[in-house]
Amino acid sequence: MQIFKKKEALQTAVSKLKSQGKTLGLVPTMGALHEGHLSLVQNAEKICDQVVVSIFVNPTQFNNPQDLEKYPRGLQKDIDLLETLNPNLWVFAPTAYELYGENVISEEFDFGSLGEVMEGKFRAGHFDGVGTVVKMLFEIVKPHKAFFGQKDYQQLQVIRKLTKDENLPVEVIGCPILREANGLARSSRNELLNPTQRENAAFIHQTLLKSRDLFGTKSVNYITDWVNAQFENHPFLKLEYFEIAEASSLKKINRKRKGQDYRAFIAAYAGEVRLIDNIALN
Repeated sequence: MQIFKKKEALQTAVSKLKSQGKTLGLVPTMGALHEGHLSLVQNAEKICDQVVVSIFVNPTQFNNPQDLEKYPRGLQKDIDLLETLNPNLWVFAPTAYELYGENVISEEFDFGSLGEVMEGKFRAGHFDGVGTVVKMLFEIVKPHKAFFGQKDYQQLQVIRKLTKDENLPVEVIGCPILREANGLARSSRNELLNPTQRENAAFIHQTLLKSRDLFGTKSVNYITDWVNAQFENHPFLKLEYFEIAEASSLKKINRKRKGQDYRAFIAAYAGEVRLIDNIALN
């Protein structure tokens, strides 16, 4: 497996690959890899000749310094896991200095309403950090396609807008959410949960499934009130937000309209660990 720490070395390899007419896929990650990441890599391998997995814990997308400090890391473990999947993968594992230089700060973007709701509302500056590092990776790696999980659905929509606004020649592909046996969406943060929290966190997905059932017959306000009530009574989870929004614009809705696609979004805390999830409602 080829491990690239320097962007120039990776760019040389990419240029050679492209000169042979081969397609390049990128799977951006922050490490602490799990089956969800591997599913993204497998999706990329199906349609790309070569896949690059970037492993970089991006400091500018953390609005909480303690969250950054606690984020799970283990580069060698990640590399070993990828090697079991495919030893021909390329890994790009830069330092913050390699990407940002001396000034580890975010570029400012205008993502419109996409960046103002939900995660954008509760995590100030988060999407500027995401946009900054994704733009860097796209410009360094120059992939034909990039693969992101739908667990971070709002992030996926923000990156699609970034790619369009910045005129970046990359096809952004969203991949299905991979879940643990109890329904909990796979996430690197799950490793921070104790066994009791991990078991109880399945309630997040169960609530989303129930909200999808209710969506056929009940109003948005009814469902929102119902979800809030469920979490108020839960001994291990604290709800940060629950919203039903249009799938493309992410605008919060008050009533349903025919011909529109909707999704439900949740952010909740299990102890100090923040978890997010979402589901298509129709």
